[in-house]
Amino acid sequence: MADMMNSEAGGVLGGGGYVSDTDTAGFEADVINASAIQPVIVDFWAEWCGPCKTLGPTLEKIVNEYGGAVRLVKINVDENQQLAAQMRVQSIPMVVAFQDGKPVDGFAGAVPETQVRQFVEKLTGSAGSPLDQALEQATALLESGDANAAHGIYQQILQQDLGNITAHAGLARAMIANDKSDEARDYLAELPDEMRINSEIASVISALELANDTGVGGDSAEFLAAVERNPGDHQARFDLAMAQYGDGDAESAVDTLVEIVRRNLEWNDGAARAQLLKIFEALGHTDPITVEGRRKLSAVLFS
Repeated sequence: MADMMNSEAGGVLGGGGYVSDTDTAGFEADVINASAIQPVIVDFWAEWCGPCKTLGPTLEKIVNEYGGAVRLVKINVDENQQLAAQMRVQSIPMVVAFQDGKPVDGFAGAVPETQVRQFVEKLTGSAGSPLDQALEQATALLESGDANAAHGIYQQILQQDLGNITAHAGLARAMIANDKSDEARDYLAELPDEMRINSEIASVISALELANDTGVGGDSAEFLAAVERNPGDHQARFDLAMAQYGDGDAESAVDTLVEIVRRNLEWNDGAARAQLLKIFEALGHTDPITVEGRRKLSAVLFS
């Protein structure tokens, strides 16, 4: 992985200082000569340009994520009209990438963030920024059971990018994995509302709610015996599903809840279906258990 991590969680993400302004007099030094060392992206903009105010922050964010692999130089066309004319800037925003003293790529207009990322990746020859790589490392650590190391990396990412939804969600999941559910709940509660409705954050919130639901006494064998004695005991079957989920058997929990829906969709105001949707959200929409569970639920609902 990139040099951004000195140890499992003790390294430091690359800092800022990769964005600067220049003018006609500084163009040769700040762009032409500098591009012999590393790629330089030039952003031609103006104060009155609405799209420039959208693209500019996106460029700055992504360039800073790359920790010095690429630089961004901003040029105000109103204050440098001769240079803009020499560069054939006909509309703004206009972005031109320089390498080895020559323009090698570019685009015009306020393109989506995904396109900006592709542009920078092509320029740097990188498969994602160091920040992206750090997120992948933290996720892998969390999935392998090393919640402490993952927690540290997520914190470092947030020091560089406080608006990173994936890092916020990952940090909360690391807290949960360390048996600090209350701390995770408080942490998520302090996030802005626009973050809390994001699917990644909502997934963690659902996981916390499920953890609370599954922490209410009883075990799988006890509830399974009750269901076997009386297959029509939907409360016992519901409790069985929660015990199964609490034991880490989400697949069985989904099957048990689907069976309640099959037997009585309206039981307890549709509690089984509501709990299924909560599990799907907690697992994530692309999880195989979610995909198969939704298929089974649909088969019951529309049979």
